[in-house]
Amino acid sequence: MYLNATLLAQITVFIILALFTMKFVWPPIVKALDERAARISEGLAEAERGRQSLALSARSAAETVREGKEKAAEVIAQAEKRAGQIIDKAKADALLEAEKVVAAAKEEIAQEEARMRESLRGRVADLAVAGAEKILRREVDARAHAEMLAALRLDL
Repeated sequence: MYLNATLLAQITVFIILALFTMKFVWPPIVKALDERAARISEGLAEAERGRQSLALSARSAAETVREGKEKAAEVIAQAEKRAGQIIDKAKADALLEAEKVVAAAKEEIAQEEARMRESLRGRVADLAVAGAEKILRREVDARAHAEMLAALRLDL
């Protein structure tokens, strides 16, 4: 065997194999690698957009929570203010009602006092008439007059 012919045949087969590989095998491999690289870069870009979207969403959520807390504090403050107004109105109404009750009681007391005075006047008048009647029935003498006044005092 000839070493040169074998070597030449092997080189020829190698070149044919290399040409065949470069023509038919290499392009699909390169295409697959390029597609994979494109998918990887798209995935990385999507991941970056997702990270940015997540950060934006987190800021938006924090802002929404802050606004919610502010609104809740505002609603609580309004509720407390309204409760204070209701309490103040109830106090004012109670004081007004108490004043009405006191005024009515004072008027009733005044009417009762007037009735009692009128009753006492009538009774004093009756006593005066009764005393005068007793005095006139007896003779007018100092000792009898003093006894009658003492009796009158006991009747009162």
